[in-house]
Amino acid sequence: MEKKGKAVLAYSGGLDTSVAVMWLTEQGYDVITMTADVGQQAVDLEAAKNKALRSGASKAYVLDLKKEFVEKFVWPALKANGMYQSTYPLNSALSRPLIAEVMAEIAKKEGAQAVAHGCTGKGQDQVRIEVCTNALNPDLKVLAPVRDWHFTREAEMEYARARGIPVHATAASPYSIDDNIWGRSIECGILEDPWNEPPSDAYTLTVEPWDAPDEPEYVEITFTRGIPTALDGVKMDGPELIESLNVQAGRHGVGRIDMLEDRLVGFKSREVYECPGAITLINAHRALETLTLDKQVLSTKKELEIQFGRLAYEGYWFSPLLDAINSFIDTTQEYVNGTVKVRFFKGQAVVRGMKSSHSIYSQTLATYSEGDAFDHEAAVGFIKIWGLPIKTWRQVHESKEAIDIPAQ
Repeated sequence: MEKKGKAVLAYSGGLDTSVAVMWLTEQGYDVITMTADVGQQAVDLEAAKNKALRSGASKAYVLDLKKEFVEKFVWPALKANGMYQSTYPLNSALSRPLIAEVMAEIAKKEGAQAVAHGCTGKGQDQVRIEVCTNALNPDLKVLAPVRDWHFTREAEMEYARARGIPVHATAASPYSIDDNIWGRSIECGILEDPWNEPPSDAYTLTVEPWDAPDEPEYVEITFTRGIPTALDGVKMDGPELIESLNVQAGRHGVGRIDMLEDRLVGFKSREVYECPGAITLINAHRALETLTLDKQVLSTKKELEIQFGRLAYEGYWFSPLLDAINSFIDTTQEYVNGTVKVRFFKGQAVVRGMKSSHSIYSQTLATYSEGDAFDHEAAVGFIKIWGLPIKTWRQVHESKEAIDIPAQ
C-alpha cells in the first residue's frame, strides 16, 4: 500500500468520523485526529481520545477550546449582532473556522500533507471547513471520505461492524444534532416536514414556554466595549457567562428558533435551533447600541451586520471583506459600555432597562415635562428648510388629485 503521508481528521467520535479514521488508514494515510471541546453537552474528551486510537489513529489530540471559541469567534459575532437571515445566531457556523484553524496548526506541527472531515455533500460544514482551510494554508489537501467515497449510512455501519470499529449508531434519537456553547442545531426526522411542529423531545436546553415559571426573572448584563463581562454585577469569563445564561434563560423557554433556511448549497432546509444565551445577549447588546451609538453609525452597522451573517454562514470567516467589517465594528464598540436589564418570561427575553456612562440619550431634550431644553422656536425654520425640496417640486408640477370629501 502506497504511503500518502499524514492527515489530520476533525474527529467527533460519531459514526462518520470513526469510519473515516479506518478508511483513510486503508488509503495509506497516517491519521491524526483532532477533537475540539467547544462546549458540547456531556463531551468526554478522554473517551474520544481512546476511541480515536482504537479506530486506527496514530495520535489523537483532544483540546478544550471553549475559551478560544468564545473570544475569537463568538464575541466578534455578538459585536456584529451576527445572525443569518436575521434569525439564526450562527452557532454551528462559528465553530467551523476554529476547527479549520486548529487542524491547520496541527498539520503544520505534525508535518501533515492533508486535513480531513466527515461531512456529506449536502452539508454546509464541508464548505466552511474547506474554504477556511484554503484561506489558512492553500497547500493543504482536504479529504472528505463520507462525501468523496459515497458512503451511505448503512454502508458505514456495515464497514464499521466488519472491522470492529467501536461505534454506537442507533435509532434512539431521530435527530441530527450539533451543539456548542453558543447553541444547539437540530434537524432531520420529523422536522424535515415544515408542517410538523417540533416535538418537545427535540429540545434539551430549553423548557416549553408554558411549562416555564409563572413569575418573571430578571438579569442585569454588563457590557464593556460590546462584550458582556458580568451578570448581576458578578464578573465572569466568556464561557462561564454564556453557560450561566444558557441555564437561566433556558429554564424560561427562551431561545427556540424554527426557520426555513436558504442553504449555500442551493436548497431550503428546515432548521430548528435553541440558543438561550445567544438570543439573550444579542437582544441586550442590540438594545445597548441604541443608547450609545448615533443614528448614522447604527444605520450603517445594520447593513454590515447582514453582510457579516452571510459571510460567516458561507465559510468566508478569514476573508478580506469580513476582516474589514470586523475592523469597522470594533471601532463602533468603543463606547458600547453599560448595563442592560433583561426580563425572562414564558419564552421571551425582553430588555426592560439600560444605562450607560456613554449614553447619548438626553432626557432634557426628550422630555415633555419641566426641564425641557429643546429649542422649540428652531423647529419652525428647520421644518421650512427640510420641506423645501418637496414644496418646490409641487410648485412646479401639477397638484395631486384632490380627495373627494362628501358634504356634511
